[in-house]
Amino acid sequence: MDLETFTWLLGDDGQRLLEAATHAYADADGDPVRSAAAVRRLESDPDRAAAALTQAQLRARAVAKFDADATSMYFTPDALEQATRRRVADHRAARLAAAEPPSVLDLGCGIGGDLVAFARAGLTVAGVDLDPVRVAIAQANLAALGLGGAVQATDGTRLDLDGFGAVFADPARRRGRGRVFDAEGWTPPWTFVQGLFDRPSVVKLAPGIDHDLIPEGTEAEWVSEAGEVKEAVLWSSYLAIARRRATVLPAAGGLATLTEADDPWQGKDRPVRALGDFLYEPDGAVIRAGLVTAVAAGVDGGLLDEHIAYVTADGAFRSPFARGYRVIEELPYREKPLRAALRERGIGRLTIKKRGVDVVPEQLRKRLALHGEQEATLVLTRIAGAGTALLVQPL
Repeated sequence: MDLETFTWLLGDDGQRLLEAATHAYADADGDPVRSAAAVRRLESDPDRAAAALTQAQLRARAVAKFDADATSMYFTPDALEQATRRRVADHRAARLAAAEPPSVLDLGCGIGGDLVAFARAGLTVAGVDLDPVRVAIAQANLAALGLGGAVQATDGTRLDLDGFGAVFADPARRRGRGRVFDAEGWTPPWTFVQGLFDRPSVVKLAPGIDHDLIPEGTEAEWVSEAGEVKEAVLWSSYLAIARRRATVLPAAGGLATLTEADDPWQGKDRPVRALGDFLYEPDGAVIRAGLVTAVAAGVDGGLLDEHIAYVTADGAFRSPFARGYRVIEELPYREKPLRAALRERGIGRLTIKKRGVDVVPEQLRKRLALHGEQEATLVLTRIAGAGTALLVQPL
């Protein structure tokens, strides 16, 4: 979609076609062929018809990220894929707003998802992006949601940043051929991003960021939503509260956060102990933040193995930072006797969880060829360096 077509889509005729495309897409139960035929009967210009139908399709997909806001927002396919989920963006924006900067500049604002979150948190917002279509979409999204803010198509690396209270950056890590792993190939490049930490700044990165890239004095926060790690965020020293943080946004709502201050084992030998009655699987954000031993302390337990992120304890605990399992029994680790033990117990449906062992769960499940009425969870891991199979029951 080019800028001229998007501008037309914002006009009265475009809005009527977009409404019709939305109804056509719903009436066709999401069938792209049937809905496209219906839209083309209303609009002879193929670019305009395609733009309206694409927006209807993207809005339907965007509900998973933006909730009800998606029905009035605008997107491009790649920008929607890259956009932050609303709960994650709202958490980040609320935390920045608590620091009370007078304004925030979003360098590389895309279609404005983070701008929306910052504006809703009460911040004065401005955004820039190299892509004029994305800039127009970001401005339209602010307007559609009744939020203020200025957006401009320009190169953020050439701007004087001194007039802004804080700067936010989400370096683009993809190009036409896929993900860019060299940090100097990001847009903006890592050398520019490093300079942002000399002022109040927030930088969103992929959760798998190399820890060696994290500058001294910044806070590294890993954020998960509904059990899936979504991002790593670096807070400059002006905004940092801790060195490492894991923030968990449970599916049921709410927020929980853990830092190195919650870990009595930092700088000490890791607490390894024998298998207890319960096993705990730390959230991915906790693992990325290196705070597994903080979870161990929280459940009065220890690690099964010094190098594996499983915690064991003698008591049952509910924690937002880990999923708990009752250990039913230890089974043979070798495949043939394991198959026999599972069949003996009538297990036909098996969830396989593994950590620290070279096993592909889908392939193993197929080889086991189980038949039975019972359902179970199997954990494959190492204890004191030896492969171990544990039959467990989720708490």
